[in-house]
Amino acid sequence: MIEFLNWLDGVLWGLPLIVLMIVTGLYFTVRSGFFQFRHFGWIMKRTAGQMFQKDEEKSGEKKEKGMLSSFEAISTAIGGTVGFGNIAGVATAVAAGGPGALVWMWLTSCLGMILKQVEVTLGCYYRRENEKGEYYGGPTYYMERGLGKERKWGKLWLIPAIIFGVGIFSTFFVTSSTLTAAQVVSGAFHIGTVSVGGIQIEGVIIVGALLCVLTYVVTSGGTKKIASLFSKLVPVMSVIYILMGIAMIIVNITEVPGVIAAIFTNAFTGTAAIGGFAGCAVSQMIRVGMARSVYSNEAGWGTSPMIHASAKTRHPVEQGLWGSFEVFFDTFIICSITGLSVILSGNWTDGTNGGTLALSAFASGFGSFGSILLAIVMVIFTVTTSGGWFTYYLAILEHLVKKEGLLKKIVMKAFYAVRALPGLLWTIYLVKTNNQGFIWTVVDITSAIPTFVNVAVILILSNQYFKLLKDYKARYLGVGKVDPNTVLFYEDANKDD
Repeated sequence: MIEFLNWLDGVLWGLPLIVLMIVTGLYFTVRSGFFQFRHFGWIMKRTAGQMFQKDEEKSGEKKEKGMLSSFEAISTAIGGTVGFGNIAGVATAVAAGGPGALVWMWLTSCLGMILKQVEVTLGCYYRRENEKGEYYGGPTYYMERGLGKERKWGKLWLIPAIIFGVGIFSTFFVTSSTLTAAQVVSGAFHIGTVSVGGIQIEGVIIVGALLCVLTYVVTSGGTKKIASLFSKLVPVMSVIYILMGIAMIIVNITEVPGVIAAIFTNAFTGTAAIGGFAGCAVSQMIRVGMARSVYSNEAGWGTSPMIHASAKTRHPVEQGLWGSFEVFFDTFIICSITGLSVILSGNWTDGTNGGTLALSAFASGFGSFGSILLAIVMVIFTVTTSGGWFTYYLAILEHLVKKEGLLKKIVMKAFYAVRALPGLLWTIYLVKTNNQGFIWTVVDITSAIPTFVNVAVILILSNQYFKLLKDYKARYLGVGKVDPNTVLFYEDANKDD
């Protein structure tokens, strides 16, 4: 079974998906006039530059329909991405692909900035208002409305939607974020095996159970309360982690030039075997770098549009700018800090990976204080990751069961009842079987399937994005003339749909 999964991972994250992502990213980059580069300053101004402004201070936003502010949406999206993928995922990428894997993560993210902008824009444009006045959207919504209705696919839109939905929900049943955080916490606080009623329970499982309870508490209020909490929590945790990384770099400042040189040299030459590291060819490095990039910043995965579609925004592309910012912040700042910290520690060659490797890296720089601080950050980020993904699952279920009634009540109650259990069950299984390495193979598979479908779909719907981008440039960047006939949201022209 494990051999089959390894083979499937190699196929899914092989040439077809890599080529699709690169070609699609280049297509949107070139046709948009290199928007994510030429207008990078504007992107930062309309995102980071307005983060802490109140809604009424933002031009136009107070009049727009939606459940969340743009900042609440981005906080929830970043909460769903920053954590497991950025800390354990990046550490594993370096352990599996060597320092050069960082370069391929960065290059993938350059294209990922425009890919996420496109998918978030389409998610907002095709979103739907439910009977409670709540807004939901995402890939399944633009598959139904964009493919099924506008492009006359009829019911054939269900094929990619089902494949995408199954791929996304597979991450609900197969997850390792709880395990990673539990390993870091139990290691930092030296929580060993505990005897409960004569039964020996590992400390990792005990911590995992506590995280499960915490996740239930955080997600009990639904999307609105999660977004409100994350808008306060995520910025604080992000700043703490960034400061930890900067301190790690300062402590090892004399080694930084050599590490930077190794990162770029190894990216194009491969990495030889060192210590417990088995060595890596360039092709393996590219595959690992791209896979971890997508898993950490989720560009092209189709997840973030499901929360961004609920945001109040004056224009779909305006919310799409937050998608570009999300990739930049996630990869070029958070992932870079993790990667540099792990490489500077020198521990990436000792055969460990995941959260354990990240923990040992910070412990090497700051001792037990670094371990404890990372443990606290990991706990918060694990809960925010679970909360962020909880909102994604809700968006899909809202689309699956549209009308209020008995069926919807049963589905939602069942989902709320089991929403945090898979993480705990996987923690118990992986600790008992000591087969933690293969989980990353499963993680790659579950991210590849929906990414393949979603990237193909946004490519098909590209004309709608460029129509909206043209209108946005005319309205706010002074490029071209505004067409008064341009419809900014699908529902504005399709009231009865």
